[in-house]
Amino acid sequence: MWRIDRIDVVRGDALDPVERLEVIEGEAVAAPRDAVWVLRGTTSHERYVTRLEHAALEERAQGLGRWEATSAALILIRKSAAWWLLAQDERREIFQARSRHVATGLEYLPAVARRLHHARDLGEPFDFLEVDFRLSRTPMAGDPTRP
Repeated sequence: MWRIDRIDVVRGDALDPVERLEVIEGEAVAAPRDAVWVLRGTTSHERYVTRLEHAALEERAQGLGRWEATSAALILIRKSAAWWLLAQDERREIFQARSRHVATGLEYLPAVARRLHHARDLGEPFDFLEVDFRLSRTPMAGDPTRP
């Protein structure tokens, strides 16, 4: 069970405030009766990375669930209808060439362990749920404490 310290909204509606978050893994797990909200997602293979980028990520990444990972960020992502109309190579161009997503992520490894959950095809309100587990005092992209 994770304690929620803050909720920052960049764009769109905020989720109802809660004090704690429980991450439950597995298929067809029933939501707790007292849940204020439930988010579902599924993991999948990597997309939008080249073989070299995949190798670099594999080399630097460490597993999830490390005891020293004392904080986490849950990032809820909703893409526009225009995004979903783009071809795969056009998304790759935006994802990597313009935003440098993989290169930026490599800067935080191994201190940050990331897991992306796909939710769009499950009919969820968000397209992706990204969970970033980090070692204490490790700033993350967008973190106001980042040097």
